[in-house]
Amino acid sequence: QVQVVESGGGLVQPGGSLRLSCAASGNIFSIYAMGWYRQAPGKQRELVAHITNGGGPTNYADSVKGRFTISIDNGKNTVYLQMNSLKPEDTAVYYCNADLILHSGSMGDYWGQGTQVTVSS
Repeated sequence: QVQVVESGGGLVQPGGSLRLSCAASGNIFSIYAMGWYRQAPGKQRELVAHITNGGGPTNYADSVKGRFTISIDNGKNTVYLQMNSLKPEDTAVYYCNADLILHSGSMGDYWGQGTQVTVSS
């Protein structure tokens, strides 16, 4: 079994920072790629940032470029999202998505349950 668990959300004032973590555990051989998505009330889920492991491309939504940074710690099977200069419009539930290579040789796509980020004064 594979689990993907997010942490690090919370309430922050505009201009503040948060760091989200997403840890994958279970029958994992390696990470192929991981990404962060968000969904605000009444809106569709959107891609925030995505990283392909092993020096692959990193992509960001235009709305977060220059403010958010995604990174991977392979030793911990964990992806981070450093969020700086937060704005009220960043308020959403943030979801982690993991494309993982399992020990069986197969690949799997997994989602976490989400963590709430609220930017408000």
